[in-house]
Amino acid sequence: MADAVLIVRLGALGDLVHALPAVAALRAAWPAATIDWLVDGRYAALLELVPIIDRTVVVGGASGVPAVQAIRELRRRRYDLAIDFQGLLKSAIYARLAGARQCAGFMPSQLREPMAGLFYTARVPGDDSGHVVRKNLSLVEALGARGQTVACPLKVSASTVPGEVRRRLQIGGAEPYAVINPGAGWPNKQWPAERYGALAAHLRERHGLRSAVVWGPGEQALAEQAAAASNGAAAVAPATSIADLVELARGAAIFVAGDTGPMQLAAAAGTPVAAVFGPTYPLRHGPWNPGDTWVSRFDDCECHHKRRCRREIPCIRTITVQQAADAVDRRLARGDARG
Repeated sequence: MADAVLIVRLGALGDLVHALPAVAALRAAWPAATIDWLVDGRYAALLELVPIIDRTVVVGGASGVPAVQAIRELRRRRYDLAIDFQGLLKSAIYARLAGARQCAGFMPSQLREPMAGLFYTARVPGDDSGHVVRKNLSLVEALGARGQTVACPLKVSASTVPGEVRRRLQIGGAEPYAVINPGAGWPNKQWPAERYGALAAHLRERHGLRSAVVWGPGEQALAEQAAAASNGAAAVAPATSIADLVELARGAAIFVAGDTGPMQLAAAAGTPVAAVFGPTYPLRHGPWNPGDTWVSRFDDCECHHKRRCRREIPCIRTITVQQAADAVDRRLARGDARG
């Protein structure tokens, strides 16, 4: 057992979510330990919702401190164990410079930047057979923290957004709704906004669900396009914080999106998910609830894990509205069996 543990996972949003079950396993196995997390300032808001973390050390961004100051702060805390879930040279250097007695990460062959392994004192062969959540869990299990369940604890927050969404959708407080997230971090993950709108029309016609279209920085126009193509079945949601998005997802009958941080956040909140995948592998990066559904073009894709497609028409754009609607129908037929 370690008395003081540092988690290093700087970003991005979905990757932080994928590390949460491993950190929950650490907390369950070592309830008296101090667990801190080093995070990029752009994603620190997520960790404010995580009750099992004692402290966050925020580096960079509008809310963070410079790297040198962060390292000084970490070294003062005298960690027994630093765990790098990111596998980059940058994250490995942070983990090692924190001064912990042991610095752990995956084997070099399993790292995005294999040279990062030079900075670890313990190199663990992670379980690469399935979802990245399982891989992260295998790292902490090898360090002595075996979890019994896959948990993703997130605090409940006060938010006015669900009420405002219901007002915009003109539905009552007990009526279910859907959430659609048409944005994507990469062009290669972008399913056309108008198809999300057609999917919203399907949700209303087939399931009686009106849809809130959520958006992040630079995505409001996409949300407006999706709502405009919905034949009145969807409305654009107000701007949301991470906490707002969690609460909106908690109240949703289904969350529909591509491989994005908001989709991973909805999965962590226990919301039923239906997703569309292009260059990434859903069995590794998709929602981990076995009841969730997706449509994937990964097997046909020539640009795995690339931001831009080499083809004239990206693989994800060959997914039809009907195929996505079938995934939505299958997920809703399975009911709200969350967890």
